[in-house]
Amino acid sequence: MLDWTIGNARITRIEEQLGPGSFPPEKYFTGFDREVLLREMAWLVPHHYIPESDQLITSVHSWLIRTPHHNILLDCCAGNHKDRHWWPRFHQLDTPFLSRLAQAGLRPEDIDIVLCTHLHADHIGWNTQLRDGRWVPTFPNARYLFSRRENDFWDPRQHPDAPDDPARSIAYRDSVLPVLEAGQATLIDGPHAIDDSLQVEAAPGHTPGHILLKLLHPGGGGVFCGDVIHHPLQICAPDWNTQFCQDPVQARATRRAVLSHCADSGALLFPTHFGAPHATAIVDTGSGFAPRWVSPGTR
Repeated sequence: MLDWTIGNARITRIEEQLGPGSFPPEKYFTGFDREVLLREMAWLVPHHYIPESDQLITSVHSWLIRTPHHNILLDCCAGNHKDRHWWPRFHQLDTPFLSRLAQAGLRPEDIDIVLCTHLHADHIGWNTQLRDGRWVPTFPNARYLFSRRENDFWDPRQHPDAPDDPARSIAYRDSVLPVLEAGQATLIDGPHAIDDSLQVEAAPGHTPGHILLKLLHPGGGGVFCGDVIHHPLQICAPDWNTQFCQDPVQARATRRAVLSHCADSGALLFPTHFGAPHATAIVDTGSGFAPRWVSPGTR
């Protein structure tokens, strides 16, 4: 298991998938410029890009954050046995995600808080699992934190006249609605303090109600940014969105704000889809930003 320690917080990466993504760079990014990719090739290969096949490497993982107060699981990957026919990479998976959580020393019953940065299918899947033919919360003792704005956007019951969208009609119904019906969800508005060192903040753009989590520490702390930044190339090209960003202008503004915060404060960036070593510091080069990779260990 890969662990980082910041102050009294222990951060562990729980992997679901790691490998080539589903789209070539030109289709993944809007505004893609191959000259930027070629310029950054020295550090992109082998953990973030495969030149032979022109494929970006992406990870799908959760962050387990352990403090003296809570065991927090941030973003729940794609999940097992779920109908994701519109997204083959995540369709009917059977991965050892919970075994990997056990390798980190925790059972589902030990998770106190599940925080979803947003409600795309690859961030909510392990919210629930199939038991006796029905979807039930995977983490029975957890409080699940969802952005109210995000939840309202995806809840199909609030959009009866909208065109059919499987992200609403299928993913929301199997991975979010059972949590609400079980009474385990807390819908949050605006900034939200989990404890004295963990602060949830709005980070819209990729989706309307996207949020992030800041770990506060005098040495800089950390930022768990969800899909504000998908791939490390966006550190060098922060104006590139992905095809999945719903408000392109706001997504760029949020991304730049996160990068500036990390560069100014020294906070480490903990994204959900970066390849190894999965976490990075951000350097302001004077003409832009660059990653400074941070291997597991004590900060």
